[in-house]
Amino acid sequence: MKKNNLLKILILLFTTAFVISSCGSGNNVEKKKEKLNSLKKQQAELNSKIKALENEIASISDGADNTKYKPVIATIVKDTNFVHYIDVQGKIDVEENVTISAKMPATVTRIYTKAGKSVKAGELLAELDNSTIVAGINEVKTGLQLANSIYEKQKNLWDQKIGTEVQYLQAKTQKESLEKKLISLQEQLDMTKIKSPIDGVVDEVMLRIGQGAAPGVPAIRIVNLAGLKAKAEISETYAGRVKEGNKVSIKMPDIQKEIQTRISYCSKVINPLTRTFTVEASIDPNQGLHANMMAVLMIADYYKDTAIVVPINVVQNGEDSNYILVAVEKNKKVFAEKRVVKPGLSYNGKIEIISGIVPGDKIITTGFQDLNPGDALLLK
Repeated sequence: MKKNNLLKILILLFTTAFVISSCGSGNNVEKKKEKLNSLKKQQAELNSKIKALENEIASISDGADNTKYKPVIATIVKDTNFVHYIDVQGKIDVEENVTISAKMPATVTRIYTKAGKSVKAGELLAELDNSTIVAGINEVKTGLQLANSIYEKQKNLWDQKIGTEVQYLQAKTQKESLEKKLISLQEQLDMTKIKSPIDGVVDEVMLRIGQGAAPGVPAIRIVNLAGLKAKAEISETYAGRVKEGNKVSIKMPDIQKEIQTRISYCSKVINPLTRTFTVEASIDPNQGLHANMMAVLMIADYYKDTAIVVPINVVQNGEDSNYILVAVEKNKKVFAEKRVVKPGLSYNGKIEIISGIVPGDKIITTGFQDLNPGDALLLK
């Protein structure tokens, strides 16, 4: 009985284990099927993406060949104006900038002016010690009074035929001699006075009361800004291109200021040492400028209303000519084409093209360095 029960128990355990085993195997198959379906779905998505990329590449390469397209940037040429300048270093100058000195050595006794004061031509600015000269003038004047009296008496007597001619001539000579001496002393007295030779503004007073002054030693500087101008020396290379009336832009880099004016004077003589000639441009005095200020003159020596102007770096040098690469369309594709050009003047990174390029052409401005004529292009 026990054996039967044990057998039943073993059969039951075996059956249970078989059922459990069968259920586990079924679940594993289902999981694998689900995983297979997921992979197939991913494969379909990847195939779709691959196809899209292939179509995109085909549209770029025209789908028919293995052409390599080089990306470039092209600019359409338009008519514009072109100005060529000559840049030269110069300075701000004035027509009347004078430094006065004493006409004779003496001690300064009076100063009648100061820096910043406006003065007129002939105005008294300072005086030197003149005591000795004044004393001499007073002495001569006293002697001249006596000489005049003697002369008048001798003249009256001589007119009446009284006395000798020698007495008359001596009296006349003495009077005239003293008159000339008085004039000389008065001229010396005037030399002790320092006067302004021009209308202008006192820029600096170097004198001090009690200080000795002497000829050639700067005493007072006077400036007249009415004759303000920019001045520069230009190479004789430009002698035929720079003329009176040319437009000029004057830049003062230290004060960040720019003035538009014209050339007012061109020197007619070439300096034999520097091989340069002088140019001047008049400036309105009400500009707040100072004499000897540094200036840069940009002189317009060439102007054209309608011109073809391109960046100077796109012009390349060939063996026997200059050329520019342009983008041209052929059979729905864009290729690089070489255009032989005749360049003109250049300024500030721009150059005029005289011939070889016309308005509407697409010049390659970026990416031209590695191009060859005939290369296929991808315009950006």
